[in-house]
Amino acid sequence: MTIFDDREKAFEAKFRLDQETQFKVSIRRDKLLGLWAADRMGLSGDAAKAYALSVVDAEFTEPDHDASHKVVRDLTSLGIGIDAASVQQELVRCQELARVQIIDEMKPR
Repeated sequence: MTIFDDREKAFEAKFRLDQETQFKVSIRRDKLLGLWAADRMGLSGDAAKAYALSVVDAEFTEPDHDASHKVVRDLTSLGIGIDAASVQQELVRCQELARVQIIDEMKPR
């Protein structure tokens, strides 16, 4: 094996790890957004967890929609006044929090 083969394998491994990390961050972000929305809906415990999972599922099951669209739609359907910009702002906050949490969990202990 040449040094180029080693470098290529290392690059591929890093790429796979980066993709896996980004996927985990996205899932965690959507879950955090769902928990945030559940709190605004007055949900707690298992009901809040179930709602958060439905927000995560929206990324995979709702064509042309994502977690933020689901949250806006659900909150407004309940008469909770919120605009898409506020949900997007929360989504950004959740993204950063999720990234910190996932990276911390991946650190060797």
